[in-house]
Amino acid sequence: MKSISVVIPSYNEQDNVVLLATKVLEQLEGKYDYELIFVDDGSSDATLENLKKLNQQNNRIHYLSFSRNFGHQKALRCGLAYAKGDAVISMDADMQHPPYMIPELIEKWEEGYDIVYTQRLDTKEVGIFKRTTSSFFYKLTSRLADIEMEEGTADFRLLDRKVANIINRTGESNLFIRGFIVWMGFKKYKIPYKPEERHSGVTKYTFRKMFLFALNGITSFSVKPLYISIVLGLIISLCSFIYALYAIYNYFFKSGVVDGWTSLLVSVLFIGGLQLIILGIIGEYLGKLFMQTKNRPDYIVSESSLKEV
Repeated sequence: MKSISVVIPSYNEQDNVVLLATKVLEQLEGKYDYELIFVDDGSSDATLENLKKLNQQNNRIHYLSFSRNFGHQKALRCGLAYAKGDAVISMDADMQHPPYMIPELIEKWEEGYDIVYTQRLDTKEVGIFKRTTSSFFYKLTSRLADIEMEEGTADFRLLDRKVANIINRTGESNLFIRGFIVWMGFKKYKIPYKPEERHSGVTKYTFRKMFLFALNGITSFSVKPLYISIVLGLIISLCSFIYALYAIYNYFFKSGVVDGWTSLLVSVLFIGGLQLIILGIIGEYLGKLFMQTKNRPDYIVSESSLKEV
């Protein structure tokens, strides 16, 4: 019998983890050898306590608890490192990823697909701001990161063991897993789905987190922002040269003409702001190199019912 691991990052999901575990077990018990791995990402509520109770009731339900909040992607990577199954399914703990789709994911995997991923079909209940920012994120990342990010694809997917092993062997710090899976290739299958209603709690992905997530994705897979900086620098230099010729012409042939302070101030502020943006882009890449050389762990597990594979 093939074994299935289900990895579920959880942050302040005390009212969701018990119900989600029940729903997932309904899809797996009696059909597969399985394990559920909940990764508590430094929750401040009773999430960890509820996970410990689940573990006492069923020794196939495991928990990993971080020493603090490290972030969803770090929790997902941790779960992959501990999972032992022939296939690993990842899903969120907010009940929006439907557990009833698990058999379909496994079925496509058994047909020979290495990666079975899902694509969210947004409903009218999703706010226009959420839809707009999400669409912008995928389009911007695809355009600048040299990987094709499909709209609505997230971390609800199945990975074959060989794919999970490659991710576990990757030494890259702060790995952008969503993009890395696209970059790897392999035989893929897509399953569209409509998200369920969040059972309890609120979303943990703020606009700020989405922006930083997109920035990490872009700078992890492409140096296009640096090329853009070079092009902008050349354009500004050309404009400055043309303006210099104009100023020299005025000085010699239009005596008495005093240029206004407005154009000078706008030029200085524009060029100064552009320089800060370019320095920020360069700084982002240098910061990634700096953090990589430190070789710090991506996360710290303080409590666990499992041993890392």
